[in-house]
Amino acid sequence: MRELVARDLETARLRTLSLTELDEPELLRQHDPLMSPLVWDLAHIGQQEELWLLRGGDARVAGLLRPDVDQLYDAFKHRRADRPLLPLLPPVQARSFCLEVRGRVLDALDAADDEQLFTFGMVVQHEQQHDETMLATLQLRQGAPLLGAGDPLPVGRGARLTADDGRSGNDVRSRAGAVDSCLVPAGEFVLGVEAADEPFSLDNERPAHVVDVPAFRIARFPVTNGQWKAFVADGGYDQPRWWSARGWQHRVQSGLHAPMSWRPDGSRVRFGVVEDVPDDEPVQHVSWFEAEAFAGWAGARLPTEVEWEKACAWDPAAGRRRRWPWGADDVTPSRANLGGSALRPAPVGAYPSGASAYGVEQLVGDVWEWTSSRFEPWPGFAPMVYDTYSAPFFGGDFRVLRGGSWAVAPSTVRPSFRNWDLPIRRQIFTGLRLAWDA
Repeated sequence: MRELVARDLETARLRTLSLTELDEPELLRQHDPLMSPLVWDLAHIGQQEELWLLRGGDARVAGLLRPDVDQLYDAFKHRRADRPLLPLLPPVQARSFCLEVRGRVLDALDAADDEQLFTFGMVVQHEQQHDETMLATLQLRQGAPLLGAGDPLPVGRGARLTADDGRSGNDVRSRAGAVDSCLVPAGEFVLGVEAADEPFSLDNERPAHVVDVPAFRIARFPVTNGQWKAFVADGGYDQPRWWSARGWQHRVQSGLHAPMSWRPDGSRVRFGVVEDVPDDEPVQHVSWFEAEAFAGWAGARLPTEVEWEKACAWDPAAGRRRRWPWGADDVTPSRANLGGSALRPAPVGAYPSGASAYGVEQLVGDVWEWTSSRFEPWPGFAPMVYDTYSAPFFGGDFRVLRGGSWAVAPSTVRPSFRNWDLPIRRQIFTGLRLAWDA
């Protein structure tokens, strides 16, 4: 496990450095009020790594930075909108600080016991999460492209492909067209995980417990751009009947008329590149309110996160969880679109070998999928060493997202992984999948 942690630390750092290998003005500028300047994320990554791996999580212990500088990178103290006004470390000093911390961390890794290795894994996940955040920032950035077009992806099979092998059943007819769906029969399954099975799982994923889930149907693929275009063309953004009262109020106040980055001429802006919106790609950059409205328009609903996890991880024939939708084998480029190099979701149907036991595809990677669930603890929840990671967000207005996006690292997502955000947010790489009562 120590070798795995060392490898993941290196992978995350190479990615961080590649995303911040930009001119100083790009790093210092706040590209959107919702996001931090990239130089803040860079130094924050090093500051959190030092805090948890060298100072035992105790901010009162002296570190490499002066206390007045160290506190600049406390995410609870400074709102993102205020961070450009702070006396942040300039890029050269931020990189030097991260390098110094990493050298000391690798020395500490050599002496870490098994219990301490969890904290190293937590720090890896933190860095990779900020790498995804920096990609979201770069998507919001205005100006000429900086990242290129992205790596090629497999060819899709199309959202209309039906593979009825006894698990799926007939397509569901809706305003979005005929949607290929999979039946998940009623019954119990094990929700959540234990540390023994997923040693780097976070506190809100635990403990494993048995739940009974009524039968439901879930779409084989995420909702596509082509299906969303039908929603727009049918006046979906103009008819309050598809929206909740809060959702409609937000739509009107924010002037929403299409997913973020879509333009009236049918094109979109992706990391500064203007291109046609591909019909067969999962839609992304939609809020929970938009997802809820689309589902209502389509005669469907959003799945609960419990339904989503059962469709993703449960193997009914074996009567146990799978580590990944496809089984125990590691993530490969033939099974899921992860890691960030593609800079976009893959076409639907691109990963038949990544299907779950129920035949559901592209559950891991491509787009974060909104669920109908609010963020709450599982029964028996116990906070981990970073005790304010999850607990402050329980019981609020946060909705749960599942599955990860194309920008997520394989070390940072699992079928049990729970992300959350406010229902108005769409700057992250969010999409949706439809569900129906059986």
